[in-house]
Amino acid sequence: MNYNFLLIERRNHLAIITINREKALNSLHPQTLAELENAVIDFEQNAEIKVIIITGAGQKAFVAGGDVSVMQPLNPMEAREVAVNAQRLFNAIEYSRKIYIAAINGYALGGGCELAMACDIRIAAEGAKLGQPEVKLGIIPGWGGTQRLARLVGKGKAKELMLTGNMIDAEEARQLGLVNQVSKKDELIEEALKLAEQIAEKSQVAVQLIKEAVDNGLEMDIDRAYAYEADLFGLCFASHDQKEGMLAFLEKRQPRWKDC
Repeated sequence: MNYNFLLIERRNHLAIITINREKALNSLHPQTLAELENAVIDFEQNAEIKVIIITGAGQKAFVAGGDVSVMQPLNPMEAREVAVNAQRLFNAIEYSRKIYIAAINGYALGGGCELAMACDIRIAAEGAKLGQPEVKLGIIPGWGGTQRLARLVGKGKAKELMLTGNMIDAEEARQLGLVNQVSKKDELIEEALKLAEQIAEKSQVAVQLIKEAVDNGLEMDIDRAYAYEADLFGLCFASHDQKEGMLAFLEKRQPRWKDC
């Protein structure tokens, strides 16, 4: 598939999606969102790809937000449709069977922060800035930000960041739990690839069920979540990988996963 606003690179079981609108600080307009959704669908159907890294072109921005020039003239129903479409895409990333890593190489603001939060893991380069500054435009985060930010950093801090529109740097984001790691700027993709490789070499049955247990369990009360975890734990024992993984452990050798 040909893309106008994305660069796609495949490395064995890994893929890198680069949002390629550097002059616009990689801001997301409808065409970019549509292309990103097509890429997500394509990778979801590709059994060879296990981990996808999303980053932005250039040195300044991961994604600086939604394209304000496109959104400014929208009427209420058009704006709602944009939000619904973006939410559908970000939900597809969050609930994908694949693992997504956001490699935040610069500004991750508004829709860019919302995109990063939809990913499973976030690595930010030193000097990166994150935030939800929509209040400064007279709007609220509408692409999942009010919900994901509160779940990641807590209700009080999320409200503070959204009500002020203030940006935070990569290290503060790490301390808040908004990002997992901070790397040197010129080592960001290397660090993301290293982490992606570690995940890709594991049993993908277990990887997918861990993601499912965490994402779905957080939406349940604790007793139901424990029961759900036990169900998924039991389901592992129907897989080749469980038998092979435990046998390899007992035989003191590396496991040979079914999908490798």
